[in-house]
Amino acid sequence: MRVSETIFETSAYSVEHILETPNYKKLISSFTVGNDAEGLESYLKHASIGDEKANLARTYLVIDKASGELACYFSLRNGLITVQIEDDDFDSLPAIELSNFAINDTYRQKHTELQKLGVHIFDVFILPISRCMSQYVGANSLYIYALPNDRLIEHYGTMGFSLLPEDQEKFVQAHVKPKYDAGCRFMYQTL
Repeated sequence: MRVSETIFETSAYSVEHILETPNYKKLISSFTVGNDAEGLESYLKHASIGDEKANLARTYLVIDKASGELACYFSLRNGLITVQIEDDDFDSLPAIELSNFAINDTYRQKHTELQKLGVHIFDVFILPISRCMSQYVGANSLYIYALPNDRLIEHYGTMGFSLLPEDQEKFVQAHVKPKYDAGCRFMYQTL
């Protein structure tokens, strides 16, 4: 089953599943990330295809329709979050993890007129895809493990993500946080 095509295209951008993009190798070879986020670049270039084949994540390429350039990418996968329901009781809720999300720094430098591209991609592609998928798999929330950068965490806050209270975040980090996201901050929002 394929998610509605209207979610995958705007007048400026199309979103393509990485394995359905004929020239994906060329597109990802020129992808760069700034802001000390080399892990996001490395994931796209070296691990995304393996995760696709192992059914661990789905990676999507956001393509500029006019230029054919790779503007950004994001990866989604099923997961769960653990939340405190009362006093010391916790419960696990089904969720979707935004496991990778990065703007192509090479693209951004060539298109300095573009502002808030990440917010735009999040609003018109990531949230609608996540909400659509939640109808099929019963997911309650969307979550990320944000790089521990105060400016980035504040930015994700403007996109609707929240941090847990410190004691609850420690619980999450001790029980369900992947090693890949060591040092990152857990943030979530209800779908």
